[in-house]
Amino acid sequence: MIHPTALIDPAAELAEDVQVGPYTVIGPDVKIGSGTVVASHVVIKGPTTIGKNNHIFQFASVGEDCQDKKYKGEPTRLEIGDDNVIRESVTIHRGTIQDNSLTRIGSRNLLMAYVHIAHDCIVGDDCIFANNASVAGHAQVGNGVILGGMTGVHQFCKIGAYSMTSGCSFVLKDIPAYIMVSGNPAQARSMNFEGMKRRGWSKETIASLRTAYKLIYRQGLTLEQAVIELEAMDASDELQALIDSLKASERGITR
Repeated sequence: MIHPTALIDPAAELAEDVQVGPYTVIGPDVKIGSGTVVASHVVIKGPTTIGKNNHIFQFASVGEDCQDKKYKGEPTRLEIGDDNVIRESVTIHRGTIQDNSLTRIGSRNLLMAYVHIAHDCIVGDDCIFANNASVAGHAQVGNGVILGGMTGVHQFCKIGAYSMTSGCSFVLKDIPAYIMVSGNPAQARSMNFEGMKRRGWSKETIASLRTAYKLIYRQGLTLEQAVIELEAMDASDELQALIDSLKASERGITR
């Protein structure tokens, strides 16, 4: 299960069935759960915890020191959940003490080749980051988000659940839940209604979110005014998630 050319620190903790390919380097303070496959030429540095049934492809760099000039070698952490696919040459950096000392990736995510996730980012579950998408430090990404290829996300941005960017988008402000954006700088184009249908959401829920989109983007309201109007509607869980993402914005939303 472990190739003889792999270099694994004696202090690393690997489940018995973890597979490790040729020339991979795994440092101390690394824990890897059952069923995970680590291909050749991967570097994993700790403190890093990786869950079960992940597949990490060749040349990925996982848990390396961050590129923040304030970082002075502190033992910050990276946590990765279960069932993720981390493709070729993906880079994921640990956190900084200026934040929570933690970068966290959830479960069932697909990170395509050359994706970069910077220090202190929090990524939810079931996301897809296409090739060369890059997320700068301290960003927060909700569940089910799709980042198109070569998308750039500015530091501290919040990307709401089930939102979506087109290829080559440059995100400078927060994206509310469900919103589809494109452009440089990114602008709101619509909501991810097709994704809602695929998840089996009711026609009534989707209709209420269409109304919410028009309130936010078509009525000339300020964000505060739009939130007041939205809170006056009959709020489903899905609509409430949109309202919560609007309230959580600190950089302003993508318009």
